[in-house]
Amino acid sequence: MWRMRVKALNGDGVNDTEGIIGMERTAFKASGYAWRLYTGPQAIERGLVESVDRARAKRVFVVCSPSVNKRTDIVRRIEAELGERYAGVFDGIEKDSTYRSVVAAKEAAEEAGADLLIGAGGGSVLVATRVVAVYMGEDADPFEIMTQYPEGKPAYSPRLMAPKPPIFNIPTTPTSAMNRGGSGLKNPDLDHRMEYFDPKTRPQSIFIDDDALLSAPKDLIRSTATTVFASLVGAMSQTDLNALAQGDQQTAYGLAYPAYMRLMDELDNPQLRVDLAMAAFLQNRAEDDGRRRFTTNAFAGNYAVSTALHLRYPNVGQGESTSVVHASSMRLAETPDLEPARAVAKALEVWEDGMDAGNAIAASADKLEAVYSRIGVPTALSQLDIPRDDLINIAKETIKNFNANAGARSPDEQVASAMKLLEAAW
Repeated sequence: MWRMRVKALNGDGVNDTEGIIGMERTAFKASGYAWRLYTGPQAIERGLVESVDRARAKRVFVVCSPSVNKRTDIVRRIEAELGERYAGVFDGIEKDSTYRSVVAAKEAAEEAGADLLIGAGGGSVLVATRVVAVYMGEDADPFEIMTQYPEGKPAYSPRLMAPKPPIFNIPTTPTSAMNRGGSGLKNPDLDHRMEYFDPKTRPQSIFIDDDALLSAPKDLIRSTATTVFASLVGAMSQTDLNALAQGDQQTAYGLAYPAYMRLMDELDNPQLRVDLAMAAFLQNRAEDDGRRRFTTNAFAGNYAVSTALHLRYPNVGQGESTSVVHASSMRLAETPDLEPARAVAKALEVWEDGMDAGNAIAASADKLEAVYSRIGVPTALSQLDIPRDDLINIAKETIKNFNANAGARSPDEQVASAMKLLEAAW
């Protein structure tokens, strides 16, 4: 048996509990990829030229949203550092990474002769930049190389083998999109997202820059921070991790929880945003090191429902689409095991000796709602500007979501499960 001693942080970032986590000594697999990370003040200026030199790039093209180009100086900073190697910018990426804006970005990048892409912005921009790289590299119909959902068969994601231009990411929000290889585009002409997976689109360099993160306005930073925090709450229920994933996850939660609790009171504090961004980065590292990302345990909310919500309603952010169903997802748990329930209750500081799994889940769900209310995000669907009679359509849109349900359930089962949660969360 391997034993690992960890420190647990309370909401103020103070080491106040110490526990022993036991891990069975079993074989495991971990993976990784080449990356460089620059953090702190002037991270762009300190690392951009060095990274471009390493990539041997001559034509560096920036992909961003209108707000990043018009309301921040990030693009001007990039241009000033790169000089003649700056090839231009496309600033038309739309919320939820729309297909039409990605096609336009790809055409602009090719016209500029781009050999390296920089994604500067939130999750939508970083996801879009990956698909721009896919479209630049793959000589194929975008609809044929996306994840396929054949009738009556499991979904599958085609292999994308062509070389892709390298990518650098400059996140303006704490988003786990900063170092992933999977992407999903919104396309109103389809009944599901256009999904792609290509590990070659993972970034070679990431710049967690103080001023870039401080550029995100209050509502946006609150929403994205909520997504990071909620995901890590769910991850804390995974008690069977190997040593590498355990270390990543413990550190990620230890950074995210106190930073999230202080964020709304200290919006001008860059360190809190950096801590949340680092937590999102480590969240992905834990997955590379063997942690399961998309699980259906009682503590992870419901990825498919939350995704359907924020895609269907442009006024709903990812954080809000998560917070409105998170506690209800916990309360709907069927015969949960004690160990995961205890781990989450301890992480949320509500565990008491003698609790059973049901008590621990109830206390954790109550604490989550209190935390979300304090931060200022909704805790029930009825708080969103959506009609109740549309719940069935939200449920139907959860069927084709490869990350959450790659054909493991029948469409009827998936819709029934989603409806049960949506009604409970109303």
